[in-house]
Amino acid sequence: MERIILMVIRLIYKVPEWWFKICRYGKDENFEKYSEEKRYAVLQELTQRANRAGRVEVQCYGRENLPKDNGYIIFPNHQGLFDTLLFFETHGRFFSFVMKKEVQNALLVKQIARLVHAKAMDRSDVRQSMTVIKQVAEEVKQGRNYIIFAEGTRSRNGNKLLPFKGGAFKSAVYAKCPIVPAAVIDSYKAFDIHSVKKMTAQVHYLEPIAYETYKGMKTGEIAEMVKSRIEAVIEKYGPEAEESSAN
Repeated sequence: MERIILMVIRLIYKVPEWWFKICRYGKDENFEKYSEEKRYAVLQELTQRANRAGRVEVQCYGRENLPKDNGYIIFPNHQGLFDTLLFFETHGRFFSFVMKKEVQNALLVKQIARLVHAKAMDRSDVRQSMTVIKQVAEEVKQGRNYIIFAEGTRSRNGNKLLPFKGGAFKSAVYAKCPIVPAAVIDSYKAFDIHSVKKMTAQVHYLEPIAYETYKGMKTGEIAEMVKSRIEAVIEKYGPEAEESSAN
């Protein structure tokens, strides 16, 4: 929370402008008026400026691994509220995301969700969840990119991963699209600890997994495959690896 306050204080002169644009561009009646590129540009400017104001250095690796053609789903590990800012800064193309129903009305989350037409999933309602899964699949087929946090919630345990839920990968199976694993490292330090010290957060875009590779696999098996690839990167580049090499 302290870092969020620091961001707001340092950028208070820009907050009204960004708030106006986010709310205006996200209105249903304006959705065709403002292109995805224009809406995404607002989020990228806001994020990049906010990260610098909050003393967060974002390190991005593997951007060349992102498929050249749109219509893919990124599956990262989930560490905290800052994760989405990592992707808004480093992912150069428009994307939407799936969030749990519990956060859909949170301040700013609600407005950004409307801006990118994000989907809220009620995990206690199987029918509603399946509707969202199919909607995402259809949009991906049409060339939209999505981010889905397969753990379902933030781990609250630093760089340790929770189990990946197989159901999170149903949209990819239905869309028959590339899966892009993404490893998030130290993102939790931005908002989930009481500090405003300079810090670094990493995002690693891993090689995409083509549909032909996971075709025929059960969603639980896909989840384990993606999770293991992300864990391998965190073990290699995370702070624990740096400490070991230093010793």
